[in-house]
Amino acid sequence: MLSLAWQQGGAQVINSIGDENMKVPQGMKPQEKKAESPYIADIDTETPYFQYIDSAQTCIYSHDWSAAELWLLKAFKTDPDNPGNSMVLSNIATLQRYQGKLTDAVKNYSLALDMTPHAVTLLLNRAALYVELDSMQRAIDDYERVCELDLYDTEARYSLGVIAMERGDTKRAEDYFNEIKRINPNSGLYHEGMGLLYKKAGNHSRAAELFTQVIKVQPSAQLLAHRADCYLAMKRLNDAEEDIRTALELAPDDPYLYLLRAKLNKLRFQRDDMNRDIDTAVTLGLPRDYINTALNE
Repeated sequence: MLSLAWQQGGAQVINSIGDENMKVPQGMKPQEKKAESPYIADIDTETPYFQYIDSAQTCIYSHDWSAAELWLLKAFKTDPDNPGNSMVLSNIATLQRYQGKLTDAVKNYSLALDMTPHAVTLLLNRAALYVELDSMQRAIDDYERVCELDLYDTEARYSLGVIAMERGDTKRAEDYFNEIKRINPNSGLYHEGMGLLYKKAGNHSRAAELFTQVIKVQPSAQLLAHRADCYLAMKRLNDAEEDIRTALELAPDDPYLYLLRAKLNKLRFQRDDMNRDIDTAVTLGLPRDYINTALNE
């Protein structure tokens, strides 16, 4: 079972493979970069290929992932040599991930990367999926590749730090988080990463302070859950309750939040409420054995 540190937003459907998604390795000459963007030349957007992509976009807006996937597959099959197919395959993979078709998603991210091997966004998406599949070494390989391609990327370094922390290598984790600070001294990912380290070490007061610094700027259900967990450990039950309530407003289907509320209700000796939260967490996907272990820690 992956820790809450990994319960972050999933991969996003992307609209282009442009400069922001196509990082070039250090040292590559500028003229070698010209093939990156497939949309420089004039194109006929009235072709079936682009009409299928438009239909997929309409389905994406309405969160009809399976229909969007089918439209993008039709686009790919209609014009398999189109230079925009890296984007198409990537989005197919992301839609498959939303639907839980994780093996297919890995395959299509990999096919997209075969076409555009320096696409940082694709590497980050595939790495996050490898984490979800518990294929940590493959995730590490992708995150390290991102670090090679982009000396200023903080997301990959944060993820590498979390992996190191969960493997018990706190020194290596701290090194990654300090690298983020070097890149961006005000980075929320640095404070969040260090908060996780302090939380793991049992320094819940310092961890809560660090999470608070990020929450003030960019609140999220994940950060509120981290801080609520610290408050529970510190027996600051009213503060924990407030964070859990706010987090549930942001992410009402997050099973971990119901586990936290079950912890809160246990500490308040509200057994019926605790059991209801346990049942909800199980319904939303948390294994009961994992919940029982967490409640007895």
